[in-house]
Amino acid sequence: MKATEVPAIAGAYLFEPTPHADERGSFCRTFDADVVRSVGLDPDAFVQDSLSRSVRGVLRGLHLRSGAGEAKLVRCSYGRIFDVIVDLRPGSPTYRAVATFELSDATQTTLYIPAGCAHGFQALTGPADVSYRIDRPHDPAEDVTIAHDDPELAVPWPLPVTSMSRRDREAPSLAEVLKRREG
Repeated sequence: MKATEVPAIAGAYLFEPTPHADERGSFCRTFDADVVRSVGLDPDAFVQDSLSRSVRGVLRGLHLRSGAGEAKLVRCSYGRIFDVIVDLRPGSPTYRAVATFELSDATQTTLYIPAGCAHGFQALTGPADVSYRIDRPHDPAEDVTIAHDDPELAVPWPLPVTSMSRRDREAPSLAEVLKRREG
């Protein structure tokens, strides 16, 4: 497994496994505490694993947590997704930067998203399974959502949106979210 820093988002990493293939199929390690530790992250800090399954075109996000935020490891374990990070950490050298990735079951690459960054994805296949490893227990009172189609972010979503949650459909703009955080 190899760790690669994401230049567009300070503190974000891609963890790329080394697949072993033979006549039976393939095998790869999708989490390695030593590799995570080698980039300065605490592998024991992750306290919750979750899985979402989405049909093609579903959009989830853009989500983040208020307070201390939430760091997460995200991997598409089945299918393909278009994944997005928005850096909303005011002191970050990449503040307000947007980075996009395609994650898939073919690579099993894991994306590390630092606390304070918004995250979202769109399913490019149906189904698409996304595995999350999160560093804090979920508290719905800290959920924050930003409009996926905010022109300031100009995220190039690749497909028409087939479905999204009510919370995501009614999400405020980035400017509104930032104004609330300051006030």
